[in-house]
Amino acid sequence: MPTPAYLIDLAVIRKNCEALSELKARTGCRIVQALKAFALPAVFPLLRDHLDGCCASGLWEAQLAREFFGETVLTCGPVYRDTDTDLFDLSSHIIFNSLSHWQHWRHYALSHPRYKQGVISYGLRLNPQCSTGSPSIYDPCRQGSRLGTLPDSLKNADLEGLSGCHFHSLCDQNSDALATTLESLDLHFGALLRRPQIRWLNMGGGHALTRPDYDQQLLVDLIKQSRDYYHLDEIWLEPGEAPVLNAGSLHSTVLDIFQSGEQTVAILDVSATAHMPDVLEMPYRPDLTLNGTPSLERGTHRYHLGGSTCLAGDIIGPYSFHRPLKIGDRLIFQDMAQYTMVKTTYFNGIQHPSITLRDESGNDQMIRSFDYEDFKRRLM
Repeated sequence: MPTPAYLIDLAVIRKNCEALSELKARTGCRIVQALKAFALPAVFPLLRDHLDGCCASGLWEAQLAREFFGETVLTCGPVYRDTDTDLFDLSSHIIFNSLSHWQHWRHYALSHPRYKQGVISYGLRLNPQCSTGSPSIYDPCRQGSRLGTLPDSLKNADLEGLSGCHFHSLCDQNSDALATTLESLDLHFGALLRRPQIRWLNMGGGHALTRPDYDQQLLVDLIKQSRDYYHLDEIWLEPGEAPVLNAGSLHSTVLDIFQSGEQTVAILDVSATAHMPDVLEMPYRPDLTLNGTPSLERGTHRYHLGGSTCLAGDIIGPYSFHRPLKIGDRLIFQDMAQYTMVKTTYFNGIQHPSITLRDESGNDQMIRSFDYEDFKRRLM
């Protein structure tokens, strides 16, 4: 397989999805795929067999979800443009980020034929004001957050037409963080959630549901307790990572090795900024193998791996290996399905990674490659 390339393993996705199906059976909750994390249509048939639909953050994601997944599309964006009226035909649920934005759309929303037919419902995103350890860039509850409604704004507010609530404040966390968040949610919004008009609660994403150390029993208890306590019809989860955890890898080749002061630098044909931006944003350090052998925590053969763009900060990080690197070596970054392909750019016009699927029999098929014409069309 030529590099750079993403490899997506369908067998791993099936295993993750079976775990999510079991969780749904134990709790009665509904789980949807967050397209903001992973949106590869070639994998949608497998996800569709186990999950209940998709959540979308905007118009184009909602279109993709409806085209490939079906009628269950939960749309939740920070704002909707006045021209985004197609969302009301594409979505089963539309969640409004602020009370002012709901008031802006309220007349249109309540007069829409699909609302009168009972096939679309509306919700309000809440800010539980509870930070549980996310990096600041991924913390929707940080001071001055633009995401979610604060309790003070709900005083004497007209909430007619809203039938659900949504919060999203976790980031790849265990269920103990959810327990803490639910306590804060009840403190600030318990009275709202106990109103008879509120029929569903969306607990958002960031739940590391398929991680081996995830406390599923606590999650089961929390879902059941929340449903009973607030007398809800439905509870939703919208993980992005959990269905595809450990299902993707990014294959790269060493192109150059040189000394820079006391550091030995290896330049690869992949880029942190263009191909795996969470390495810089989180920051996140992916596991790595050299021709199939895992990298070492410590070792004498230590290299600072750099991307192939001109950005000075395009640094993947320091890694140690069991032997010296050579030009032409293949390095494979692990757990590269989520928040990679959906965030890639054509920065500097470097070669864009192709996409290969590995089926459940172990056969690989390249389903997408990129060339100069793809780069050119983005700006024409």
